[in-house]
Amino acid sequence: MTLAEIWSPIALTASLAAVTTALLLLIGTPIAWWLARTEARLREPVAALVALPLVLPPTVIGFYLLIALGPNGPGGWFASLWGARTLAFSFWGLVIGSIVYSLPFMVQPIRVALEAIGEDPLEAAATHGAGSWQTFFRVAAPLARSGFLTGLILTFAHTVGEFGVVLMIGGNIPGETKVLSIAIYDFVERGEWMNAHWLSLGMVLFAFVVVTATMLVDRRFGRLTG
Repeated sequence: MTLAEIWSPIALTASLAAVTTALLLLIGTPIAWWLARTEARLREPVAALVALPLVLPPTVIGFYLLIALGPNGPGGWFASLWGARTLAFSFWGLVIGSIVYSLPFMVQPIRVALEAIGEDPLEAAATHGAGSWQTFFRVAAPLARSGFLTGLILTFAHTVGEFGVVLMIGGNIPGETKVLSIAIYDFVERGEWMNAHWLSLGMVLFAFVVVTATMLVDRRFGRLTG
């Protein structure tokens, strides 16, 4: 096993997780805010749609994303704008798939934290003349910081651990789509058990750190909004 075989998947996985987490913070926050505040009849169907990746097999999600990102789907049309044929089997295809697959891990914690705030702080802000943007950024977001921190941690960790979706839409292209979970699978397929062991052990330690961090965040900040 060369250094490139180790660090290339690690660097690619870290980049994918970072980009996905940043984009999902922007995408998931307004969705969580709407779900926490609205009384519309569509709230539960939208919430169910957001939660679908929690129950759908990754191969099902990956299959439909492969069609959507392929040459005959919307992704193919979009990729044609810069001369490509498809968004599948590319880094940005992995980003799109990761956003879809990790969406509930960002939205759910933020939604729960926003709902736990209650109406009183928001009504008090409105009474003092705060607009909707001021109410969110100066009152709601600080009070729901445990949800935001948990969402960031879980989204990053879930993206790092993805396998089925990224395999379906990204394949196994070194330096482009070969993330850490695919590298472990590849080592096992090649019978390089020790290499697979060291990378897997690293994932176990990473998962332990993530779970511990999530519990500490909930203990430190969750009680303040409870």
